[in-house]
Amino acid sequence: MKKLMKTLTYDASTDAVGAMLDDPAFREEVLRRQRVVRGSADVDGEVVRIEQVRSAGDVPSFARSFVGEEIVIVQIETWSSATTADVAIAIPGKPAEASGTIALTESAGLTTQTVDLAVSVRIPLVGGKVETMIVELMGHALDVEHRVGVDWLASR
Repeated sequence: MKKLMKTLTYDASTDAVGAMLDDPAFREEVLRRQRVVRGSADVDGEVVRIEQVRSAGDVPSFARSFVGEEIVIVQIETWSSATTADVAIAIPGKPAEASGTIALTESAGLTTQTVDLAVSVRIPLVGGKVETMIVELMGHALDVEHRVGVDWLASR
């Protein structure tokens, strides 16, 4: 199991950041900027469901047989409050998953979004390498989300 902890800071209140994270248009813009092959975002009350399909073209050869030509990723965030969510990420049909939390905290007008995930891949011999690859992919995806979020909040 590999851990990913990422903090994203926004010059906005937790209410503004929460509203952004609840907006399917924001989530779809993040997918577009991540250059996914296709994707969708759905917000139903406290549950955010993001499905994305990524090309496996950049995946190292040792993992390509595991993932195939495309990688389907399903992320479900269940918000128990305006500032706390449980996250479950699955790669359907593959022995890989991630779970963790998202927390929003506000201080002096800035909101910090902390994403804390544990990634697990159950493949003998190469599981650890695939976990590292997934952590790097998720870290990059969060960086893109942050850039989109900064622009999104500045334009509102």
